[in-house]
Amino acid sequence: MSGAKEKKKIGLTTQIFIALIVGAILGIVLHVAASDVEFVQNVLINGVFYVIGQGFIRLMQMLVVPLVFCSLICGATAIGDSKTLGKVGIKIIGFYILTTMMAVAVALGIGLLIRPGIGLDMSQVQQVETGIEGGQSVSFAETILNIIPKNPIGALANGEMLQVIVFALIVGIILAKLQDKTQLVTNFFQQGNDIMMEMTMMVMRLAPIGVFCLLCPVIAANGPAIIGSLAMVLLAAYICYVVHAVVVYSLTVRTLGGLSPLKFFKGMLPAIMFAFSSASSVGTLPINLECTEKLGAKREIASFVLPLGATINMDGTAIYQGICAIFIASCYGIHLTLSQMLTIVLTATLASIGTAGVPGAGMVMLAMVLTSVGLPVDG
Repeated sequence: MSGAKEKKKIGLTTQIFIALIVGAILGIVLHVAASDVEFVQNVLINGVFYVIGQGFIRLMQMLVVPLVFCSLICGATAIGDSKTLGKVGIKIIGFYILTTMMAVAVALGIGLLIRPGIGLDMSQVQQVETGIEGGQSVSFAETILNIIPKNPIGALANGEMLQVIVFALIVGIILAKLQDKTQLVTNFFQQGNDIMMEMTMMVMRLAPIGVFCLLCPVIAANGPAIIGSLAMVLLAAYICYVVHAVVVYSLTVRTLGGLSPLKFFKGMLPAIMFAFSSASSVGTLPINLECTEKLGAKREIASFVLPLGATINMDGTAIYQGICAIFIASCYGIHLTLSQMLTIVLTATLASIGTAGVPGAGMVMLAMVLTSVGLPVDG
């Protein structure tokens, strides 16, 4: 009887999907009512929904650093000797860089076909203060040096994820090397990882409520026409996302993982839905870990690969930057040469590696991509 009851429970994916639909519908209703009723605007849209939605995001952010830190240490320790870890690390980093470069190439190809921005003329638009200057872009050498933490405690406190990853990997390698001598410390991090995973599951039960409260105010404030203003850019971006997922990821899953792409996407749907609603790869990490383990991934490998990927494998960000570069070039009537497009591929790949896995971080890194090919940053 208990097994039958368990099967009747609505899955998290379904709950999140329902929350998205209901949130959008209620957002449209509130958009109509907000212009006439001050209570709706001040109390619901800017009050209750905002507090609950942002509260959920903060709960997710609360989990990120300790979860990544503990899971990477446990993953590195579980893999064992540094040679094995090094081989896995080199392979996965190489794979991440390759898929990111392919993502930018897909974005540029589809962007050139669709040509978002054609018909708009921004050449006469006065430069506005954006807070981001082209000269502030970080060089390749500085990007590499910034990976090494000067103060590991400061990196943990400030959420500098690349630095946290490097420090965690070093700690994990040393714990694996010393083994019995540091068993107490190893157990501490393993128990810490268990605590963080349990805390994650508690927070994830609130995901449908969080998604509902995040989406509803956006629709309520902007109305159903929110997508209209940049429809072509969004269309180009989403075509790229679908092509990259269906072609690149499906082939990878089939050839390297021996898994049916349909089974893979079905198993990963909860993580996909949450990533779509939260726009945060690092925030999606907890549910990502759960989905991959259910699909058969070894926990020690997943605990190493996924936190690393959530920080340096920003294919979505790379696609976004490629599409935006084409869009801005079209708006300013600038024709991109082959060498410029190759520069965009390399720069966007580097920029995506250095982008934090949180909502909106890609906008800052876009300045680096635009500057690299001489496009106006104010675009």
